[in-house]
Amino acid sequence: MDADAASAPAPATEPPPAESPNGKAATIYDVARVAGVSHQTVSRFIKGYEGIRPETRDRVLAALQQLGYRPNLTARSLRKGTSHRIAALTHAIDQVGPSRIVQGASEAAREAGYLLDIVSLDMADSRSIQEALELVHQLDVAGVLALASTDEMADAFAAADFRVPTFIASEKDDVLTGHPELTNRGFPAVIAHLVDLGHEGFVHIAGPSTWLAARNRSRAFTSALAVHGLDPIAILAGDWSAKSGYDAVARLSQELPATAIVASNDQMALGAMLALTHRGLRVPDDVSVTGVDDIPEAAYFSPPLTTLRIDFAAQGRAAVMELLGGVYEGTPPLQSDLVIRNSTGRVGGSP
Repeated sequence: MDADAASAPAPATEPPPAESPNGKAATIYDVARVAGVSHQTVSRFIKGYEGIRPETRDRVLAALQQLGYRPNLTARSLRKGTSHRIAALTHAIDQVGPSRIVQGASEAAREAGYLLDIVSLDMADSRSIQEALELVHQLDVAGVLALASTDEMADAFAAADFRVPTFIASEKDDVLTGHPELTNRGFPAVIAHLVDLGHEGFVHIAGPSTWLAARNRSRAFTSALAVHGLDPIAILAGDWSAKSGYDAVARLSQELPATAIVASNDQMALGAMLALTHRGLRVPDDVSVTGVDDIPEAAYFSPPLTTLRIDFAAQGRAAVMELLGGVYEGTPPLQSDLVIRNSTGRVGGSP
């Protein structure tokens, strides 16, 4: 999940923010790279920690001066505020990703002495979005955490006139910067596992195209296949629901062209498995199925689901730390781990 912070304009007497090599304002990660130290060391230096070796302090100071780094003024003003409430704007709270991100954010806020007020938006109703934003303006909050999962969310937040310090947490529509973990580790692990089992024919069930995560997951899937010289047989449209996974597989030709179905989330994988069963096919003997998220029920599917476990809560915690001026300077990569269960097997059911 990638993010941008919105803040009040700096006084005209202050120099403009320094830029890192990618053209953005320099962060403590940029300073750490130039100084050849960890970002934790840079953070301790900025906070005045005395237990840093003189030669290390000199390198950090030189890097700070070279990059012209200055602390986040928005975060600083936030800490000086008297309110201890944070408004979290989100939507689709019934979906796994958004709900777990909010849960992580709530825990981090509580640990920092803040209460997270969750405001769920209906993205299908533009009027409700405006009403929710007006409600936030009326609340006595120290800041706003705007969690953008879709294009509509990102557009609404970008156009909003937030009157308090705000952190907009939004995954970029680019798999290399949005979900590098899924490209470098997550989906490559899924595809390598299936290829090792003899699979060459793959079908992907994608999430809704307006979701940034859905597009990035589909790109990560096709990129992982390309490493093995493979192309997907088909990419089917879903909407995150089990029904959409069922319908996608049910619409395939009678002669199923694939031996492996990779769904963008666990619910669609569940629907796909039921559709395969109704077609007289066995999972995993005839077709292997995988998902993403590792929802609590995934281990109790029939058969238990092989899936990518995603640490969404870490993104929620990082977003709160950004808003509060913590050590995170940019949302950390999404962490994922392959969990192998009984929904994947060798082609043809051989041992």
